[in-house]
Amino acid sequence: MNFQFFATCPRGLEALLADELLVQRALKILVTDGGVSFEGNLDTMYRVNLHSRIATRVMSRVGQGSYSSEEDIYKATFKLNWPAWFKVNQTIRVKVTGVKCPLKSLDFVTLRIKDAVCDRFREEGALRPSVSVRDPDVRIHAYLTQDQYQLYLDTSGAPLYQRGFRDVSVIAPLRENLAAGILMLTGWQPGTPILDPMCGSGTFLIEAAMMAVNQPPGMKRTFGFQKLTSFDESLWKKIETEALHQMKPIEFLDIYGSDMDLRAVRVARHNLKVAGLEEVAKVMQSDFVKLEPPTAEGTLVTNPPYGQRIGEDEDLKEVYPVWAKHMKESFGGWDTYFLTADLEMPKDMRLKPTKKTPLFNGALECRLFEIKMVSGSNRKPKD
Repeated sequence: MNFQFFATCPRGLEALLADELLVQRALKILVTDGGVSFEGNLDTMYRVNLHSRIATRVMSRVGQGSYSSEEDIYKATFKLNWPAWFKVNQTIRVKVTGVKCPLKSLDFVTLRIKDAVCDRFREEGALRPSVSVRDPDVRIHAYLTQDQYQLYLDTSGAPLYQRGFRDVSVIAPLRENLAAGILMLTGWQPGTPILDPMCGSGTFLIEAAMMAVNQPPGMKRTFGFQKLTSFDESLWKKIETEALHQMKPIEFLDIYGSDMDLRAVRVARHNLKVAGLEEVAKVMQSDFVKLEPPTAEGTLVTNPPYGQRIGEDEDLKEVYPVWAKHMKESFGGWDTYFLTADLEMPKDMRLKPTKKTPLFNGALECRLFEIKMVSGSNRKPKD
């Protein structure tokens, strides 16, 4: 039996998510802003949750239609067979988002959807499920447009960018699914040396290491679908076992990280260890301008500090040319990629990017700048 799903993702990565869904045998894939809709059975949904490096959530659509008032949404929600999907002793949370929604209060709509779910359980002769804001068993999502609603059961639980092992971070860590998407956008392939010279808590390093050993990003976590009554434990165990057998040996695979902050270095090493990937990458303490490339050629990818993250606009404009000089002198032959919200960064570095990809780090608009380094200079000599 096939179901209707919608997978959300960071804006700018929808096409990559669609490619992942195709690999997991999803059907009727349709790319929209901020996510991808698709059809599939339980096997497909389990595999997407386990293997997708890009998705934020995978939601199962359980209802849709038109509305003109909060009461219409209440009635539509009440008609759905919630007791068939989860048990009354499980906690719930309702989240409502809207685009051009004419209703006065989304908070009131949230309350009415919660009431409808609880009232449906009561009609079945049961108690009302309780609400848990912080750690619910079941998450219900509603999406409203000007006159249409869609209701979803969340099959992921916690966001999929929570891989299940990072318990320490430094200031403004990059979300894991955005980091994975950036690695894919660079065209980097496991086996090619890769370096993050401002690695922070090690997000790029861990995502690259998981790709290199073919470790599913969801291998060390649990999912929302495991708490639904439709959960097929034998099918899930089969999919998990298959994924484990497809992993490659844990060994050093030319993945390098550095940071001038010793605490960040320690955090990155700790997170790699917790992920079971400490042997795959090397992390050292170094200022970028003093760092020598670990190999003759490779891919450099980093999310440098910028004003919106740490409030150092003026200081960064002074250091950008220093970075550029070091890159010209030491990183000839390297393909470099910078994710930043400072859209003037290449200009301040006096380097011309070969590609600019719009991305969003949460709500923050960014660019992924590709700068291919030529030894000695990145400028063509004049005739």
